[in-house]
Amino acid sequence: MAKLQKKGSEMALPTFHLRELLETESFYFLTTDWFDPSQRFETLHYGHGKFVLLLIRFIINFHSEDDKVIDLVKQLNNSAARYLYNSHSGFFEDFCKRLVSSMKDLKVFFAVPKPRLSETTLSLKTNELVVVFLDFLVGILEMILRRRIPYFTRYVKDLIEDLQTQLKFLITFLGDTLSQPTEETKSLLTDIEVLVNEVASFLYSFILKPRTMETGMDLAISDFLQKIELLKMKIKDHCIMVLMMQSGLPTKTSVISVFVVDSLLNDLQDLMDQKADKISGVKDQIRTIHDDLLYFRSFLRDIEMQQHPKLEQVMMRIPDTAHEIEYIVNSFAPVWYLEIRLPHVMEKIKLIRMAFEEMKKNHENGILQVANSPSQQVSLQAEKPLISEEIMVGFKVEAKNIEEQLRGGSEQLKIISIFGMSGIGKTTLAKKLYNDPNIVYHFDKRAWCVVSHTYQKRNILIDILRSLSDLDRDVIINMEDESLAEEIYKSLKGRRYLIVIDNIWNIESWYDLERYFPDDRSGSRILFTTQLKDLGRQASRHSVINALPLLSEAECWDLLCQKVFLKEHCPQELQEIGKQIATKCHGLPIAVVAIAAVLANMEKKKIKWQQIARSLNSHINEDPSKRMKILELSYNYLPMHLKPCFLYLGVFQEDKEIPARKLMSLWISEGFIEKNKHKSVEIVAEEYLTDLIDRSLLIVAKKRSDGGIKACRIHDLMRDMCLRIVEEENFLKVIKDQLPIHEQHRYHRLYIHSILPSSRSFGLHIRSLFCRLPDPSSFIFSSLKFLKVWDLSTTDLKFYEYIMDIKLPFNLRYMAVPCILPSIERLEKLEFLYVDNKEPEEIPDVFLDMVNLRHLYFSGSAEFSESCRLRAAKDKNLPINNIQSVSFLFISDEKDEKILKRSPHLYRLKCKFTVFWDSSENTFRHPVFDFLDQLESLSLSFQRRYVSPVYQGYSFTSFPLNLKKLTLRNFDLIWKEMTVIGRLTNLEVLKLHHGSIEKQQWNTSEDEFQNLKFLELDGVPIAQWNASSDHFPRLERLVLRKCNHLNKIPSSLGDIPTLQMIEVHGGKKSLAESARQIEEEQRDFGNEELKFIITRSQFLRRILDNLERHSRQQLETIF
Repeated sequence: MAKLQKKGSEMALPTFHLRELLETESFYFLTTDWFDPSQRFETLHYGHGKFVLLLIRFIINFHSEDDKVIDLVKQLNNSAARYLYNSHSGFFEDFCKRLVSSMKDLKVFFAVPKPRLSETTLSLKTNELVVVFLDFLVGILEMILRRRIPYFTRYVKDLIEDLQTQLKFLITFLGDTLSQPTEETKSLLTDIEVLVNEVASFLYSFILKPRTMETGMDLAISDFLQKIELLKMKIKDHCIMVLMMQSGLPTKTSVISVFVVDSLLNDLQDLMDQKADKISGVKDQIRTIHDDLLYFRSFLRDIEMQQHPKLEQVMMRIPDTAHEIEYIVNSFAPVWYLEIRLPHVMEKIKLIRMAFEEMKKNHENGILQVANSPSQQVSLQAEKPLISEEIMVGFKVEAKNIEEQLRGGSEQLKIISIFGMSGIGKTTLAKKLYNDPNIVYHFDKRAWCVVSHTYQKRNILIDILRSLSDLDRDVIINMEDESLAEEIYKSLKGRRYLIVIDNIWNIESWYDLERYFPDDRSGSRILFTTQLKDLGRQASRHSVINALPLLSEAECWDLLCQKVFLKEHCPQELQEIGKQIATKCHGLPIAVVAIAAVLANMEKKKIKWQQIARSLNSHINEDPSKRMKILELSYNYLPMHLKPCFLYLGVFQEDKEIPARKLMSLWISEGFIEKNKHKSVEIVAEEYLTDLIDRSLLIVAKKRSDGGIKACRIHDLMRDMCLRIVEEENFLKVIKDQLPIHEQHRYHRLYIHSILPSSRSFGLHIRSLFCRLPDPSSFIFSSLKFLKVWDLSTTDLKFYEYIMDIKLPFNLRYMAVPCILPSIERLEKLEFLYVDNKEPEEIPDVFLDMVNLRHLYFSGSAEFSESCRLRAAKDKNLPINNIQSVSFLFISDEKDEKILKRSPHLYRLKCKFTVFWDSSENTFRHPVFDFLDQLESLSLSFQRRYVSPVYQGYSFTSFPLNLKKLTLRNFDLIWKEMTVIGRLTNLEVLKLHHGSIEKQQWNTSEDEFQNLKFLELDGVPIAQWNASSDHFPRLERLVLRKCNHLNKIPSSLGDIPTLQMIEVHGGKKSLAESARQIEEEQRDFGNEELKFIITRSQFLRRILDNLERHSRQQLETIF
């Protein structure tokens, strides 16, 4: 018997050539023009070969071990290969004859699969097999409708849609697994299977000979619909007899957020308010369920699930029941079915309520002790200092040696390697060196990139160039690989540079990159971090290898104390047990950090620490290889509300930075975040993120200018642990190439890296889908009734003919796509829309009616469509929306302001703008934003190329008073405008990029910038800056980039007590010297907290290099 094997992305049962021929455009024309009419294999139209391929793929999925299937598919593939390699009409005729014959022989296999002990069907029950096959047939019907077959009447199309609906109901029923299967159950399943096979036989014949079947299409479908009605009567009688049914949800996971109840409550309320006519027979039952869930929800706020095992068991029954209710209410079921099923669920709720009442009684009597709610715990956690920097203990000698290797020695390009086991601190040490002010000042250019197991050269080139170049992000991302490489080479040529290549795993990665790094004998360095000792030596025989040792017991104890107690001392009673715990970490820094995070988030009592020590004993024993089990303690001790948030990290790629806002958006969309009357879900989500970072499960990768978290990352070992738990708990399934059918009904979440063409996603229960699809037009997304998160941003939808007909799942909360889809108006519940567009998008007017939409992001900018503007001009009662953030909106019309005025909740806006004609004022002007009362963050970029020749300039005389962050690009400001900005009392962050200030002079006064914490001037041509410490009394960070006219920094700024960092990148020599002078003065005053980063300009670098070279030549002449 043949066995399944892998070959690239194809299965060993070969279909590559068969797929290539059936998917090609020429297949239709060849079968039409060359084949003998009497023997011709009929074709539907262009693209018909995909239907045939779908049938073959499905048969292969379930019968890949059948000798007959194997032989037929091999023959077809070989026949296709002969034609593709020779392009001879005889070979094509042979292929068509063989295809007709093989498809007749394969028809017997196109039926509900029988349970077999094989890789693909081992754990599927009979009803699940029928569901898989039914879902496939629904997809075939959807694709037939999409093909717009010219000889189909409207009546036939309506019949097909009706058949789809009825088959979907059968899927819903079969998803309800009977608790005690009976003979009657088996008989009913047999009847359903017989009908399904009849429909399958008809569709198979239709696909092979569509025109032959055309005349009887309506009669055949009508007959099927009548048979289904008879079946539904049997189903109804059967359901009435059954005392208890339970939803056939995927294999249960113990990791569920209790806060999914919030989402269901909203859905039920919406159902009662807006769709009451559709549920008239069950509205009272739904109201009762809603009230019971509301009761549970109020009780959840008063307890902490992690603190009591019995309480946790009862708690987990709530989200389980909520999922069942969601399945019944939102699936394709008629009202009579709801009338039967809802009482079953109500009985379950009654039992849970009884258990809750008992627990509540025990709690009041002091029998059951409960802790604070998750939100309260997070609040306590949030009182800690904001995200501390990574602490590094040990490696002092190694750090000093590597710094000398980077700054000293030969002028020849040198490779330096930091080698050590995973979790020992290689990246932490490399980052400390990379950001060291002496290193920053020494090198002209620096870049950091990560090379992981899943190495992608293009992504590495993009990361390097973004570090080196001032080019716009979108420009870099849209470059060809050759252009990226050329820009990198040009940026480094003649410069002294440092490139850090983190986590490099094989020498081939270096061979791919090394030619882009010129060796101009300027003292440039390449720094590796790796687990492979010989990799540095393989890269260059002159490389230097630095092996990192494990920490000593004393260093482990020191690190643990710093992480647990920060700057405080460890109490005497905890020192002995604490040192025992530190010793059990076996010198591995990440293990110490993980355990310290557990200790920091529990009571500082000896008995608690002894529990941790005993847990470590049970994991470690005498086997050093088990030391990684320590990390699992950091997960096990998480509060229950944080566990799904942590496991969700499994959807992000290895060694990639995780955008904080995207991560929090996904948590909110999944229902993981508690709704709080006093805080927005975004704020609560940020507290959850901070908590995970404080527990050392996540690492801060980038910070925002206001100190918030911009991006985070997860350590390789933590990610491995995450993926292992994800698999064990059935929380998420990661699919690399093939999409096994037996896996599709097990999980709520699928993450598909890439799959074979003609594979399809099944499973009604999928709630999250992250995927890169070969052809999304072959996927039936509308069947995914429970899908809340859909990320298709890596698939370019514009290249597919039928993509515009996609019916989007109406329950979506989060969607990431490369372009706006026409059917987006279906998404009444959509909250987050991320569009990763290359070209500017037009925002359709349907967006104005999407009341739940709160966050809009366009990577390539967007502007309101003419239909939006037309509505704004005509409709005086334009609906108020709930938009809270919009990124990269292009404003070029006065009506755009009117639309924004209907966004009273907008607190973050990034936009490009140009001047436009104001019909009421009869003049050109730029947009104003002072009507946005809630706006806290505003980024404005002036597009000069659109300016009218008669435009005389613009001025900003007012801004929203609540602004905390302001970014201006390409501006021209006069003194009056700078005063307006300075007197924004809430302003904390100010960034001025590439603009000008009147007379190149900036004079500040005492009543300005009183709360400013971050100031950045980038390319601002001011020559003189007059200011004192009183003018910026709360400033924490000052950044100057390419201020080539500025002579010096006002020396009194160094006296600002809150100032933590001054950065100077480029500019005049006197500017750098003034920064150095401030540094020396502050050191003399004992101020060691103020840090400086100074990067020399390219001009100064060349002068110093010439002087150094000239001095060397003089010495050579003398000697």
